[in-house]
Amino acid sequence: MAVAALVVAAVAIWSPWSAGSSPGARANGDRFDATRAVGLIRMQVAHGQRPAGSRQLRALASQLRPLLPHGRFVAIPGEPRLRNIVGSLPGSAPAIVLGAHYDTLAAPRGFIGANNGAAGTAIVIEAARSLARIRRPAGAPALRFVLFDGEEPAAGLPEQQRDFYAAGLRGSRAYARVHARATRAMLLLDYVANRGLRLPREGTSDVALWSKVRAAARRVGALRVFPATAGVPVVDDHTPFERAGVPAVDFIDWSYDGHSLHDSLRQISPAAADAVGETVVELLRGPG
Repeated sequence: MAVAALVVAAVAIWSPWSAGSSPGARANGDRFDATRAVGLIRMQVAHGQRPAGSRQLRALASQLRPLLPHGRFVAIPGEPRLRNIVGSLPGSAPAIVLGAHYDTLAAPRGFIGANNGAAGTAIVIEAARSLARIRRPAGAPALRFVLFDGEEPAAGLPEQQRDFYAAGLRGSRAYARVHARATRAMLLLDYVANRGLRLPREGTSDVALWSKVRAAARRVGALRVFPATAGVPVVDDHTPFERAGVPAVDFIDWSYDGHSLHDSLRQISPAAADAVGETVVELLRGPG
C-alpha cells in the first residue's frame, strides 16, 4: 500500500455462510470471528507474492469472490488483467463502502503482504459475513464490500513513483469514478492486523466519520487501538473517494514496515484483527 498460537483449518473449503452461532445474538464485542479472519490471511499468503495481473492473484481472486455476499468481478477499464471484487448487502441508498486491496507489491522479490493487503482483505470478508448474519435496523444503509485490484504500482515501490496516485490505486480510482455519487461514506482497511496496532486518524481522513469509528470502538472495548491523535496524510485507496467529495477514513498503522520482507505472518496479531473487525461490524450494523 500507500505513500507519505493460532491454528486455522482448511480455509479454502469452508463456506462463508456456514452454520454456527449467529453474531446477531451475541453481545457487543463478540460478533467478529478473528480466527476465521487470520485463516483468510494465511490462505492468501500461501499464494506467495501476488502483484496485480499475476497468475497467483487471479487464482486467489477466484477463491475470494464467493466469500463475499453476492460477490462478483468488475473489470477495470484499461487494465485487461485486473478486476475488483465487489460484494453487497441491501439497504437504503446511498451505500457505505468497506474496502481493502488484495494485490501485493511487485517488489521486493518474495514479498507476501501479510498485513499490507491480506489483513485488510480478510477483515473485509469476515466483516461482510458477520453483517450478513445480523438483523440490521430499518433504514440502515446499503453496504458494498470492495476488494481493490492494482492498488500497488506495476513495478517498484510506491515511494519510488513520481505520481503514486496515477501509478497505483487503479481499482479504487475506477470504482470511485463510477460509484462516488452512490456512496455516502468509505472505510478503507490497510495495515490493520499487526502486533502493537495503533490507528490514529490518518491525516486526510474525515474527522466526523472518524469520531463515529472511535465511538464504535469504545462500545466494543477496542478504543485503545484508536487513539485520539492524528497521523500523517497518506495517499491510499480512500483518496479517490475523498477527491470525489465522499467522506472517507483510512485505517492504517503507518508506523508498521509494510514495504519490506518484514511483512510476514509473524507480525500478525489475532487480537488486533479482532479489535478492527469488531469495530467495523459495530459501526456498520446500525443506521449509519
